[in-house]
Amino acid sequence: MAEVIPEIIQIPVAGADNFSYLVVCPQSGKALGVDPGISPQSLLSVVKARGLTLEVLANTHGHGDHIAGNGEVLRVTGAKLAANPIDVPAAEIALDEGSQIQIGSLTIEVLHTPGHTPGGLVFNPAGALITGDTLFVTRCGRADFPGSDPEAMYRSLLRLAAYPPETKVFPGHDYGPKPQSTIGFEREHNEYMKCPNLESFINLRMG
Repeated sequence: MAEVIPEIIQIPVAGADNFSYLVVCPQSGKALGVDPGISPQSLLSVVKARGLTLEVLANTHGHGDHIAGNGEVLRVTGAKLAANPIDVPAAEIALDEGSQIQIGSLTIEVLHTPGHTPGGLVFNPAGALITGDTLFVTRCGRADFPGSDPEAMYRSLLRLAAYPPETKVFPGHDYGPKPQSTIGFEREHNEYMKCPNLESFINLRMG
Protein backbone atom coordinates (compact mmCIF):
# COMPACT_ATOMS: atom_id res chain seq x y z
CA MET A 1 0.00 0.00 0.00
CA ALA A 2 1.45 3.35 -1.06
CA GLU A 3 2.29 5.87 1.63
CA VAL A 4 -0.12 8.79 1.81
CA ILE A 5 1.77 12.04 1.18
CA PRO A 6 0.61 14.86 3.46
CA GLU A 7 -0.15 18.35 2.22
CA ILE A 8 1.59 20.89 4.45
CA ILE A 9 0.18 24.40 4.32
CA GLN A 10 2.39 27.17 5.72
CA ILE A 11 0.29 30.06 7.02
CA PRO A 12 1.79 33.46 7.94
CA VAL A 13 0.29 34.65 11.22
CA ALA A 14 -1.22 38.12 10.84
CA GLY A 15 0.56 40.77 12.88
CA ALA A 16 3.60 38.59 13.63
CA ASP A 17 6.56 36.88 11.99
CA ASN A 18 5.27 33.46 13.09
CA PHE A 19 4.06 30.62 10.91
CA SER A 20 1.09 28.36 11.62
CA TYR A 21 0.67 25.08 9.78
CA LEU A 22 -1.96 22.67 8.59
CA VAL A 23 -0.99 19.08 7.86
CA VAL A 24 -3.76 17.70 5.66
CA CYS A 25 -4.67 14.12 4.80
CA PRO A 26 -5.61 14.39 1.11
CA GLN A 27 -7.80 11.29 1.29
CA SER A 28 -10.06 12.45 4.13
CA GLY A 29 -9.77 16.23 4.34
CA LYS A 30 -8.86 15.86 8.01
CA ALA A 31 -6.10 18.10 9.32
CA LEU A 32 -3.65 18.77 12.11
CA GLY A 33 -3.18 22.41 13.04
CA VAL A 34 0.09 23.68 14.53
CA ASP A 35 0.73 26.85 16.58
CA PRO A 36 -2.09 29.30 15.82
CA GLY A 37 -0.11 32.16 17.38
CA ILE A 38 -1.62 35.53 18.18
CA SER A 39 -3.98 35.48 15.19
CA PRO A 40 -6.01 32.26 15.17
CA GLN A 41 -8.11 33.60 12.32
CA SER A 42 -5.14 33.18 9.98
CA LEU A 43 -5.36 29.40 10.46
CA LEU A 44 -9.15 29.24 10.79
CA SER A 45 -9.71 31.08 7.52
CA VAL A 46 -7.75 28.41 5.63
CA VAL A 47 -9.61 25.61 7.41
CA LYS A 48 -12.91 27.18 6.37
CA ALA A 49 -11.88 28.02 2.80
CA ARG A 50 -10.62 24.49 2.20
CA GLY A 51 -13.54 22.78 3.96
CA LEU A 52 -11.15 20.89 6.24
CA THR A 53 -11.94 19.05 9.46
CA LEU A 54 -9.43 20.11 12.12
CA GLU A 55 -9.13 17.12 14.41
CA VAL A 56 -6.09 18.06 16.50
CA LEU A 57 -4.38 21.35 17.32
CA ALA A 58 -0.77 20.83 18.37
CA ASN A 59 1.83 23.16 19.87
CA THR A 60 5.55 22.94 19.27
CA HIS A 61 6.16 24.64 22.62
CA GLY A 62 4.46 26.82 25.20
CA HIS A 63 5.51 30.40 24.41
CA GLY A 64 2.64 32.83 24.09
CA ASP A 65 3.40 33.89 20.53
CA HIS A 66 2.68 30.29 19.49
CA ILE A 67 -0.23 29.31 21.74
CA ALA A 68 -2.21 32.53 22.26
CA GLY A 69 -4.83 31.48 19.70
CA ASN A 70 -5.38 27.97 21.06
CA GLY A 71 -8.65 28.72 22.81
CA GLU A 72 -10.34 30.29 19.79
CA VAL A 73 -9.29 27.49 17.43
CA LEU A 74 -10.49 24.82 19.86
CA ARG A 75 -13.80 26.66 20.37
CA VAL A 76 -14.52 27.04 16.67
CA THR A 77 -13.38 23.61 15.49
CA GLY A 78 -13.89 21.27 18.43
CA ALA A 79 -10.35 19.96 17.91
CA LYS A 80 -8.36 18.40 20.74
CA LEU A 81 -5.24 20.15 22.04
CA ALA A 82 -2.00 18.17 21.84
CA ALA A 83 1.35 19.28 23.31
CA ASN A 84 4.05 18.35 25.75
CA PRO A 85 2.47 19.03 29.17
CA ILE A 86 5.84 20.30 30.45
CA ASP A 87 5.21 23.37 28.29
CA VAL A 88 1.41 23.31 27.86
CA PRO A 89 -0.28 21.86 30.98
CA ALA A 90 -3.74 22.25 29.40
CA ALA A 91 -2.99 19.71 26.67
CA GLU A 92 -5.70 17.03 26.33
CA ILE A 93 -3.31 14.79 24.41
CA ALA A 94 0.09 14.53 26.07
CA LEU A 95 2.92 14.34 23.54
CA ASP A 96 6.52 13.33 24.11
CA GLU A 97 9.33 11.50 22.35
CA GLY A 98 7.91 8.68 20.26
CA SER A 99 4.30 9.86 20.31
CA GLN A 100 2.30 9.63 17.11
CA ILE A 101 -0.62 11.74 15.89
CA GLN A 102 -3.06 9.98 13.57
CA ILE A 103 -4.94 12.23 11.14
CA GLY A 104 -7.00 10.32 8.60
CA SER A 105 -4.51 8.08 6.80
CA LEU A 106 -1.51 10.11 8.03
CA THR A 107 0.78 9.19 10.90
CA ILE A 108 2.77 12.15 12.23
CA GLU A 109 5.76 11.29 14.38
CA VAL A 110 6.65 13.45 17.38
CA LEU A 111 10.21 14.30 18.46
CA HIS A 112 11.08 15.81 21.84
CA THR A 113 13.60 18.55 21.05
CA PRO A 114 14.39 20.49 24.23
CA GLY A 115 16.68 23.49 24.21
CA HIS A 116 14.53 26.52 23.48
CA THR A 117 12.04 25.22 26.07
CA PRO A 118 12.06 22.04 28.19
CA GLY A 119 9.03 20.59 26.41
CA GLY A 120 9.80 21.63 22.85
CA LEU A 121 8.56 19.34 20.08
CA VAL A 122 9.16 18.87 16.36
CA PHE A 123 6.48 17.25 14.23
CA ASN A 124 7.56 14.81 11.53
CA PRO A 125 4.99 14.13 8.82
CA ALA A 126 6.44 12.01 6.02
CA GLY A 127 9.33 13.86 4.39
CA ALA A 128 9.10 16.99 6.53
CA LEU A 129 9.93 18.55 9.89
CA ILE A 130 7.79 21.27 11.47
CA THR A 131 10.46 22.67 13.73
CA GLY A 132 8.85 25.39 15.86
CA ASP A 133 11.57 27.45 17.54
CA THR A 134 14.18 24.69 17.49
CA LEU A 135 15.37 25.25 13.90
CA PHE A 136 14.84 28.27 11.68
CA VAL A 137 16.07 28.77 8.14
CA THR A 138 19.84 29.42 8.66
CA ARG A 139 19.27 30.02 12.39
CA CYS A 140 18.06 28.35 15.58
CA GLY A 141 15.97 29.31 18.57
CA ARG A 142 17.26 31.32 21.52
CA ALA A 143 18.67 29.38 24.44
CA ASP A 144 18.80 32.14 27.06
CA PHE A 145 15.18 32.11 28.23
CA PRO A 146 14.08 30.65 31.59
CA GLY A 147 14.00 26.90 31.02
CA SER A 148 16.29 27.08 28.00
CA ASP A 149 19.29 24.76 27.77
CA PRO A 150 21.99 25.44 25.14
CA GLU A 151 23.50 21.96 25.48
CA ALA A 152 20.09 20.39 24.83
CA MET A 153 19.56 22.76 21.89
CA TYR A 154 22.82 21.62 20.31
CA ARG A 155 21.85 17.96 20.69
CA SER A 156 18.42 18.67 19.19
CA LEU A 157 19.98 20.41 16.18
CA LEU A 158 22.38 17.51 15.59
CA ARG A 159 19.45 15.13 15.72
CA LEU A 160 17.57 17.09 13.05
CA ALA A 161 20.74 17.34 10.94
CA ALA A 162 20.78 13.54 10.71
CA TYR A 163 17.57 13.48 8.67
CA PRO A 164 17.87 12.94 4.90
CA PRO A 165 19.00 16.08 3.05
CA GLU A 166 15.77 16.29 1.04
CA THR A 167 13.67 16.51 4.24
CA LYS A 168 11.67 19.75 4.11
CA VAL A 169 12.06 22.21 7.00
CA PHE A 170 9.05 24.28 8.06
CA PRO A 171 10.12 26.73 10.82
CA GLY A 172 8.10 28.52 13.48
CA HIS A 173 9.19 32.00 12.38
CA ASP A 174 10.01 33.80 9.15
CA TYR A 175 13.53 34.72 10.23
CA GLY A 176 15.61 33.44 7.33
CA PRO A 177 16.28 34.27 3.69
CA LYS A 178 13.31 32.14 2.62
CA PRO A 179 10.21 30.80 4.42
CA GLN A 180 11.16 27.11 4.27
CA SER A 181 14.15 25.01 3.36
CA THR A 182 15.56 21.49 3.59
CA ILE A 183 17.90 19.70 5.96
CA GLY A 184 20.50 19.68 3.17
CA PHE A 185 20.25 23.47 2.87
CA GLU A 186 20.57 23.86 6.64
CA ARG A 187 23.61 21.60 6.82
CA GLU A 188 25.28 23.84 4.25
CA HIS A 189 24.10 27.29 5.36
CA ASN A 190 23.16 27.14 9.07
CA GLU A 191 26.15 28.17 11.17
CA TYR A 192 24.55 26.81 14.34
CA MET A 193 24.01 23.38 12.82
CA LYS A 194 27.55 23.39 11.41
CA CYS A 195 29.23 23.93 14.80
CA PRO A 196 31.75 21.09 15.22
CA ASN A 197 31.29 20.74 18.99
CA LEU A 198 29.25 21.92 21.94
CA GLU A 199 31.77 24.56 23.00
CA SER A 200 31.71 26.27 19.62
CA PHE A 201 27.90 26.17 19.57
CA ILE A 202 27.63 27.77 23.03
CA ASN A 203 30.11 30.46 22.05
CA LEU A 204 28.07 31.24 18.92
CA ARG A 205 24.58 30.98 20.40
CA MET A 206 25.25 32.51 23.80
CA GLY A 207 28.06 34.93 22.88
